[in-house]
Amino acid sequence: MRIGVREISGVAILDLKGNIDINASAFIETTGWVLKYKSKDLICNFKEINLVDYIGISIIAVVYKNVLNHKGRMKICNVPSHLKNLFSIVGLNRVFTYYDSEQKAIRNLQEDAKIYEILKRKLRRRFRRIPFRTTIEYKQKFSPGKTFYKGKILNLSAIGIFMVAKKIFSIGEILDTRINLRPEPGIIEVDTKVVWVADRQIQPLEYPAMGLEFYNIDSDKQEKIGGFIDKHLTHSYTDEF
Repeated sequence: MRIGVREISGVAILDLKGNIDINASAFIETTGWVLKYKSKDLICNFKEINLVDYIGISIIAVVYKNVLNHKGRMKICNVPSHLKNLFSIVGLNRVFTYYDSEQKAIRNLQEDAKIYEILKRKLRRRFRRIPFRTTIEYKQKFSPGKTFYKGKILNLSAIGIFMVAKKIFSIGEILDTRINLRPEPGIIEVDTKVVWVADRQIQPLEYPAMGLEFYNIDSDKQEKIGGFIDKHLTHSYTDEF
């Protein structure tokens, strides 16, 4: 087989010609070179591929795995109908989405990159933690008692809190909590789950303490807590019991 390599908008286009069979080791070698020296994003143009046999299927699988190992992305375009039938038989149709043109494949890669950046920013936001001291009231979710215990939050993230208090519950317990996020949005009532308990021997300075994860939190409360973290990321607060 023969392979031509082009580059458009930072994406490597591999124009494949001939057959992908036992003599197509160049496909593996070329994609390895492209991943190392050109781009981690590849589009394989199958327009001029005449035949793919079962060894060729294995070669395509090796190429795809190599791309994934390099944290790259691989799309295929212009797949002839007879190859689509073969790919369906061996299951490659569940691995690849076929694109009618390289332009559509490039556009999909660009859209994927934008979505990835948005998700990455959201993930970073979720795990940003601020040192933050204020009061928290809490009790067992399904307890018949109405008395809330009091504790002090030491830090806060969009997924949970770290707090110290005299009353500690076991890992897995669901709690009703009231978190004082002053001055705005004020008191947030949210369910939490105990996911960590300080060990007196290992963390004597942090005992007694619990790590609580927000549990079944609705989007409005999540957004308020996230907004509070964004606004006060560089500040530290103290509050008395």
